[in-house]
Amino acid sequence: MARDVLIDLQHITKVFPPDTVALSDVSVSFESGEIHALVGENGAGKSTLMKVFYGLERRDAGDIFFKGAKVEFRTPREAISAGIGMVHQEILLIPEYTVWQNIVLGAEPVRAFGTIDAHKAREAVRQRIEEFQFNLDPDALVGDISVAARQKVEILKLLYRNVSVLVLDEPTAVLTPQEIPQLFAELARLRDKGHTIIFISHRLDEVLTLSDRVTVMRHGKIVGTSAASGLTKEDLARQMVGREVLFTSRRQPQEPGEIVFRARELNCNDTEHRARLRDATVEVRAGEIVGVAGVEGNGQFELVNAIMGLASMTSGTLDVMGKDITHADILTRRTLIAFVPQDRGKMGASVAASILEDAIMTHHVLDPRFRTWRGLGLDYRHAAEFVDQIREQFTVSMGHSSDPFRSLSGGNQQKVILGRELLLETPFVLMDQPTRGLDVGSIEYVHQLLLNLRSRKRAVLLVSADLDELFMVADRIVVMCQGEVVVDLATDATSREEVGYYMLGGKEAAHAETGS
Repeated sequence: MARDVLIDLQHITKVFPPDTVALSDVSVSFESGEIHALVGENGAGKSTLMKVFYGLERRDAGDIFFKGAKVEFRTPREAISAGIGMVHQEILLIPEYTVWQNIVLGAEPVRAFGTIDAHKAREAVRQRIEEFQFNLDPDALVGDISVAARQKVEILKLLYRNVSVLVLDEPTAVLTPQEIPQLFAELARLRDKGHTIIFISHRLDEVLTLSDRVTVMRHGKIVGTSAASGLTKEDLARQMVGREVLFTSRRQPQEPGEIVFRARELNCNDTEHRARLRDATVEVRAGEIVGVAGVEGNGQFELVNAIMGLASMTSGTLDVMGKDITHADILTRRTLIAFVPQDRGKMGASVAASILEDAIMTHHVLDPRFRTWRGLGLDYRHAAEFVDQIREQFTVSMGHSSDPFRSLSGGNQQKVILGRELLLETPFVLMDQPTRGLDVGSIEYVHQLLLNLRSRKRAVLLVSADLDELFMVADRIVVMCQGEVVVDLATDATSREEVGYYMLGGKEAAHAETGS
């Protein structure tokens, strides 16, 4: 069915100082009542193009047409007033506000004399939470919830406003497999009512499932636009990265070595004394990748924080290479543990600092080569060489090392963090959603890095919401449910269905039901 062109971007060019060309003569149109996906490698220009459209970035050349009229959105407020909303990769919420306060902020229902009707606002948010089954507490402080929960708040904030155009930048990157179909069903319903949805994603299966049309970008240019129905995942990957991408596991049989990491009977409560970890026990051996699966909010976040000394345990022990780190300070843990956190902007880096400063974090303390010969200052030459090593080894697209970290795309920020951590050469590697926000080529590369760590006899604990990822690289999968490690499964002897059963609370009958 033919649709009218709603948004027409013509010859858009954007150059970031001093000479980084983010968009080069980009022309693309979006039709009314369609779900249109934008895909491409990290740094291809997808998010920048939408920020230009939304009024977050100023373009250097080109024209924007909306509903047939030439427009100039100078701020996001102007775009929202026109019925356009955007969910960003970077979460833009107020940590000190509750979930419902963040969602209604700027669109609060009011009583007479302009006072906010808090009861009505909270009830409207609660109904939306139930509709999407997002497992959110409307009264929770946003600063106290996980990154996945915060992303759900961002999505609900848009849907609460009933905008006619939704720009979603990696909206499913932090959602579990169980939550994604719920979101997709609502997006399809909105499309069928005439809404236009621009969907930026690196998950090609989702792109092909959800989208009507797909536009591929590479190096700031448009490669092409096609109907999703005529494409395969392999087609899209080839257009995005210019080569074939493997979607099959390359994990080879390998006998693991001695136990490198052991968490025994960890117990942890939240600030309201509710149990978040219940006797959680995990072991990882040398040359082994152990995956952690679970529906968001079932203890994975607390397990990671307990290992890194960021959450207080009520009981339990931790050791790495036989060294007890249960009560160790964070710097001592960092001599033994490389850590990639799930939230790169809040925990993985300081976005206000330079790329160099973020790249050398921890190295500048633990590695004497980063200090001057008297040990009183930073050896900037060695630091710059180290940044260049990360740039080359981890294929980071960036300008000068003195540029602010926030100038990098989300995927390139993640690559810098991965490079910094994996070059620590620690015996134990803890990764929490390491491929979140990465393109297919980069994900393939990270998976190969994990397998290389495995072959070098390093021990890896991989927390991931992506079951396909766990089955690609993990030797074993432990499943968490309600703060417990409920099962420990050999990857080659289980299935996604069995893992999913345990994730949703099944314990005793899974083996019998699956015949395993």
